[in-house]
Amino acid sequence: RRAMAVLRVRHCRALLYCRRAPPRCPACGGDLRAAGLAAAPVRLPCPFRHGHGQPRAFLIRPTRGTFLEGYDGHSDLHVGITNSKGVVYNYDQEGVHRAASGWEQCISIPLVQPDMAELLQHWDELLEEFSLEEAWLPHRYEEQQHNCYTFALAFVNRVRQGRGRQPLSKAQFTERFLLPRTREASRYLTLHQELAHSDFYIVPLPEQEQDS
Repeated sequence: RRAMAVLRVRHCRALLYCRRAPPRCPACGGDLRAAGLAAAPVRLPCPFRHGHGQPRAFLIRPTRGTFLEGYDGHSDLHVGITNSKGVVYNYDQEGVHRAASGWEQCISIPLVQPDMAELLQHWDELLEEFSLEEAWLPHRYEEQQHNCYTFALAFVNRVRQGRGRQPLSKAQFTERFLLPRTREASRYLTLHQELAHSDFYIVPLPEQEQDS
């Protein structure tokens, strides 16, 4: 299911979020059509991607349901790594899965730059070989210490090691790669949820931004 558009309009010292731009500002009653370019509606990019169309990426989705339908911001998340064809390798108490569906609404973090020719070429076999290692047998799974994140980060570090890079700790990977994306997603979800109940969501601008 596609996310409905979220629009942002800047007017009368506030940011107005809505699904459809109104002719008049709900905060002050002013005519938005006569307010010029400064008040033109801007469509916010949806932070969620169709995971199976994101090759060689680190994906995050809710363990149950989807971000835009029923996610409360606190439920468990599941992560996986895609191969070049968008098949998602992910690990749980049943072992490694190779999913060709079910990851249609994800936060996606690309892992390979276009100039990494050798890695692009060998990615699939590296991921398949890695997934067959004993560490990822079902009985090794442990919810807190040896889980889907352990699997995905261990693969990222295996690739980094092959390129002469230092491994990343869970905290480093989270801080550097996950938090910027999850914060953006969290803001978008807040707006999405507010607009499910009302036509507008108005955020006053801090004073220093009002005239910029």
